[in-house]
Amino acid sequence: MLREIHEDFELNYLSPMAAKSMFSKGRERKEEKCQIRTDFQRDRDRIIHAKAFRRMKHKTQVFISPEGDHYRTRLTHTLEVSQIARTIARALKLNEDLTEAIALGHDLGHTPFGHAGEKALNMLCSKGFEHNKQSLRVVDRLEKDGMGLNLTYEVRNGILNHRTSGKPETFEGKIVRLSDKIAYINHDIDDAQRAGILKESDIPGDITEIIGNTNSDRLNAFIKDVIFYSFDKNDIIMSPNMGQIMADLRKFMFDNVYNDRRSKDESRKVEYMIGGLFEYFIKNPDKMKDEFINLINNGEDTETVVCDFIACMTDRYAVKLYSDLFIPSSWSIY
Repeated sequence: MLREIHEDFELNYLSPMAAKSMFSKGRERKEEKCQIRTDFQRDRDRIIHAKAFRRMKHKTQVFISPEGDHYRTRLTHTLEVSQIARTIARALKLNEDLTEAIALGHDLGHTPFGHAGEKALNMLCSKGFEHNKQSLRVVDRLEKDGMGLNLTYEVRNGILNHRTSGKPETFEGKIVRLSDKIAYINHDIDDAQRAGILKESDIPGDITEIIGNTNSDRLNAFIKDVIFYSFDKNDIIMSPNMGQIMADLRKFMFDNVYNDRRSKDESRKVEYMIGGLFEYFIKNPDKMKDEFINLINNGEDTETVVCDFIACMTDRYAVKLYSDLFIPSSWSIY
């Protein structure tokens, strides 16, 4: 079978450190193997065909309701993470299929309106809200009308642990964790310049002197550093010098972009909107979509499901729903 040819390739060509699909810890529900695809390839395909994946094209990355077609969305961010992660995985002879599956699924649980939406839900939910845990809930429970995607352990572990504080069990998961930061720091600079918040000359010279003055130069510098520094290590890491540069650049972005007055003003509006929707559906859970009502009927906690419902919304759906619920329709004058 074709799957066995791919599995043999993994065994004979990939690094000893690479995760091998035939040695996966498996799925929570056993399934027959695919004749063509390895388990990790199959997981990647399931994520791409998921409703949550399609919704990401209408979810904010950083800039809320930007005017222009070239700002990143949660979907384009995900694709950029995937591209960076696959480049590193291929160079290090690690499992590219597993890497891609984790990268494509890592942000499926993100809220509308980016981190402003996540912050709002975290304040509202008694159990808190973290998008990495929600991404795992999406693939485990919410997709396919409550059945979930039944992904392999390795993909699920990578999705859950993609944040800085996470501890992925595979090298492929570690690649995605680093690639996520490389992607968002660099494309957020690009978008901030497009929005007129930053100029290239605003970036400290001691940083640009080492990693360059363009998005392409910066990506190239970070990616090459991860590849060459990890090559003979039992880990996926940046060199100390480049790691410090990334930390400095991240701090620069928080000081000058993420905490910009305009961003804070928009975030307050998001918190108010999310708060209104949360309160309404806690009191009226029967007004949610049927798939979420079914979760409650099957024993899920109401507050958790309300968080699910809001987190699954796209920006435009949340705005329209809020408008329909709380803003009176205009009166016609005859």
